[in-house]
Amino acid sequence: MRYAALLFLALPFLISCNQTQPPAAVEPLPADRQLKWHELEFYAFVHFNMNTFTDIEWGTGGESPELFNPTELDCRQWASVCKEAGMKGIILTAKHHDGFCLWPSEYTEHSVKNSPWKDGKGDVVRELADACQEYGLKLGLYLSPWDRNHAEYGTDAYLSYFRKQLAELMSNYGEVFEVWFDGANGGTGWYGGANEERRVDRKTYYDWPNTRQIVRDLQPDAVMFSDAGPGVRWVGNEAGWAGETNWSMIRRDEFYPGSPNYKELTTGQEDGTHWVPAEVDVSIRPGWYYHHSEDHKVHSVKKLVDIYYNSIGRNASFLLNFPVDMRGLIHENDVEHLMKMVEVIRSDMETDLARNTNVRASQVRGDSRKFSAGKAVDGDPDTYWATDDEVTSASLTINFEEETTFNRFLVQEYIPLGQRVKKFSIEAWMNGAWEEIDAQTTIGAKRILRFDNVNSDKLRLNILDSKASPIISNVEVYHAPKLLEPPVIERDKQGLVTMEAHDGGLEIHYTLDGSDPSGNSKTYDGPIEFKESGTVRAVAFDPESELSSEIASLNFDICKELWRVILPDPRKDFRGGAMIDSDERTIWRSDRQDSLPKEVVIDLGEILELSGFTYLPTQQRYIDGTVSHYQFFGSMDGKQWDDPVSQGEFSNIRNSPILQMKPFEVTSARYIKFVAEKEINNQGFVTVAELGIITK
Repeated sequence: MRYAALLFLALPFLISCNQTQPPAAVEPLPADRQLKWHELEFYAFVHFNMNTFTDIEWGTGGESPELFNPTELDCRQWASVCKEAGMKGIILTAKHHDGFCLWPSEYTEHSVKNSPWKDGKGDVVRELADACQEYGLKLGLYLSPWDRNHAEYGTDAYLSYFRKQLAELMSNYGEVFEVWFDGANGGTGWYGGANEERRVDRKTYYDWPNTRQIVRDLQPDAVMFSDAGPGVRWVGNEAGWAGETNWSMIRRDEFYPGSPNYKELTTGQEDGTHWVPAEVDVSIRPGWYYHHSEDHKVHSVKKLVDIYYNSIGRNASFLLNFPVDMRGLIHENDVEHLMKMVEVIRSDMETDLARNTNVRASQVRGDSRKFSAGKAVDGDPDTYWATDDEVTSASLTINFEEETTFNRFLVQEYIPLGQRVKKFSIEAWMNGAWEEIDAQTTIGAKRILRFDNVNSDKLRLNILDSKASPIISNVEVYHAPKLLEPPVIERDKQGLVTMEAHDGGLEIHYTLDGSDPSGNSKTYDGPIEFKESGTVRAVAFDPESELSSEIASLNFDICKELWRVILPDPRKDFRGGAMIDSDERTIWRSDRQDSLPKEVVIDLGEILELSGFTYLPTQQRYIDGTVSHYQFFGSMDGKQWDDPVSQGEFSNIRNSPILQMKPFEVTSARYIKFVAEKEINNQGFVTVAELGIITK
């Protein structure tokens, strides 16, 4: 009887558990193929094609297949790098706008079959497909709709050709997880020798419904990317970030297959009619294709870490491009920065402080264990905390049981039932009250917040507004270590040195005598006057872990406080000061109409003993205007100029546009003259980021 009575008392609870139904879906919903895509999060783009060998971003289409000849092509190296970095797939530019095909297409001669690589017997797509299979990676393919090589581009005959090539790729290389269609369509091109401009209506020319059906028939699990889907959308920029507000939905028919309202692709649309999530595509260098001149411009570790948090951490995927070099390998510099970024992220997410903690919710759907607060911290992506249908604002509190330090918060919605949350915040229990740490809008597949260290024994997630009952499948909390990258050291024209650490809460210790800094060296607390020549060295120091970064070191000559530009005439060219402002981000550019040689004259403000000069070419993406041949003079009065103290060529500056240092025999001068005799691309103008001197 006693057990029967207990069963009778428990019966309402058991019935409640059994009868409580999941929340109704809030449409639009992701397709199964899109759910699989969401799980990938981080994967690679490889831009490797004819442009790699012509050193340009967009080929014209008239390039000879004989130019394509990698010396060490190794798709297994690509796959190995990506696998080690935790990437889940690789998307290859099988055909870019120039029309050159990385597989021996049956329908064109403009392909690897007419290149010297492997005597025309090679197939890059096949080698990558095999490497992906070996390393457990997904294969994706980029096929440019625009073809600047094909003689019939713009006609119905080309559309048939394009579809046949698409079918080749979809049929012969195994499973494809994503098909990439670029939004660039129509313009000037070789077009079989016509060398003309051809325009098409990209909304109608490709008959996209029937063209896409080829993918759907042959690769039913593949998602298709374009400016607005239909499976995955462009994020609206190539800088590496999604909007802080980022809905996975858009009103697709207003965008596809192209819309001038690209800014809305960054945020998505709350009232979107279709599930078309954002993909953040960004290159690890300024360019998408390999350029030797960008070997020193690989994004910093901090930049890459920021991209990770601003893509995956904002309900998007992270598609990181590697411009494979002329050897056919991912360059060593790219690999180094990638692995350092991955090490930082893995360290940031090493220990989940919320896993299996004591969690309670302000409201649970039907008071059922099936939807309890604990489901958000159980590590199972298929379980979730949910509220009753009429409850669109609720909270979930994590009790750490003891004071805990944290600075990362990760939260995910159960997106198979739709994206719901419109606004949320997180709070910590501090000094006997709840204090807000951050407040944001959307969550979606994954949202990660970064903030300064917080010490508390309780953390609360507040769903402030939701389209329907919120469904939270996962909450994670981390204490990420500080990013110990070397500090950034700069000096302005007036001789003030500033230093900046890459992360908050770090100390900077420095020396001004060239010696190695340590924790006992001076602590940076503001700009330092350092007008003379010498070396500034600094480290970032974390008092919490007592660890230091590698040393940052910068050599300075005397500051340019007294300098002024005489030529070009500052009354006519106010930009001239950019070449002596001690800021490499600004450049002086001569007028295009000016003929070369072009002279620059600078008054140093005092007589100095000179033993050399420096020229820093533009550090911006496009390096037209970079000086290749020069003369350099010194003068006491700015009127009498004897023979040049230095003249010649900046060797290899086209491929390596870094600071050029030219020593010469010691000479006294107050005025200097720099003559730009030639420019690397014969563009009729020259650029200077900085001119400097080397004193005795």
